[in-house]
Amino acid sequence: MARDMSKSAQEKLGELQLLQQRLSLFGGQKQQFQIQLAEVENALNELGKVKSTAYKMIGEILLERPADELKKELEEKKAEMDIRVKTIEKQEEKTKERALELQKEVQAALK
Repeated sequence: MARDMSKSAQEKLGELQLLQQRLSLFGGQKQQFQIQLAEVENALNELGKVKSTAYKMIGEILLERPADELKKELEEKKAEMDIRVKTIEKQEEKTKERALELQKEVQAALK
């Protein structure tokens, strides 16, 4: 039976390591989205100073666009980034809870 507990504890340790790797990935993704969100917010602030037209870069081409059109695009992008950050935060929270649960189970098995 001690052998079974040891095997179970090893499996839980392996799962715990995977969860820690997943948490690390979530952190990186979240940071990328937060940077993109900050860039969008800065662009929106700058567009707030523009009255009529502004320029949008597509590849290596600058296109003249109505400022209102660009604001709408950026606000949609901002909403999308907000959703992505919140989704990652939820996944991160669930993963942390599972990791803590596993950690307690492993500690109990080792006692």
